Amino acid sequence: MLRVGLTGGLASGKTFVGNALQSLGCHLIQADELGHQVLLPGAEAYAAVVQEFGSDILDEHGAIVRRKLGTLVFNDPEKLARLSAIVHPAVIRREQDQVARIVEADPSAIVVVEAAILVETGSYLHFDRLIVVVCSPEQQLERAMHRDAYSKEEVIERISRQLPLEEKRSVAHFVIDTSGTKENTLEQTRAVYQALRTLAVGE
Repeated sequence: MLRVGLTGGLASGKTFVGNALQSLGCHLIQADELGHQVLLPGAEAYAAVVQEFGSDILDEHGAIVRRKLGTLVFNDPEKLARLSAIVHPAVIRREQDQVARIVEADPSAIVVVEAAILVETGSYLHFDRLIVVVCSPEQQLERAMHRDAYSKEEVIERISRQLPLEEKRSVAHFVIDTSGTKENTLEQTRAVYQALRTLAVGE
């Protein structure tokens, strides 16, 4: 098995590249999706998060509104750390369970874990290879505003709090630049996949 980390900045194109790698034959695990799952009512992190941050983060059906939760913790490092301490262990357990099932079924699998803060947390060191997805700051801004309906100021604030893409590039084994056309991004992704497949077969 080859464990591959996939990361980048806000709206840099991680999910597009992850889906392309999956279509080529990789097994894709999206940490953000696991984060959604552990916050669902009755899931591992739900009760602890509601107890910690209060019922104001819930909608009328009792589900956690991630945007409300994000707004609450985003500008407060202490609250963000408390949230991470609750959510991250649950996400890691789910990730490990998925990896174990994949490897049991396919010992030569390429498992790609897509996550936003692999470099910031040092988690990238646990992977055999790291892919960093990059684009220009202007594209990040435009894509995030279009995708998430954030204001320009909100996006700039979020990008400013992330590790600069150049620092992420410095620890990458592969860099995929999504600044061009989708086909150009797919060409780069196919080349990376071939390199990963060669590594996986050689193990």
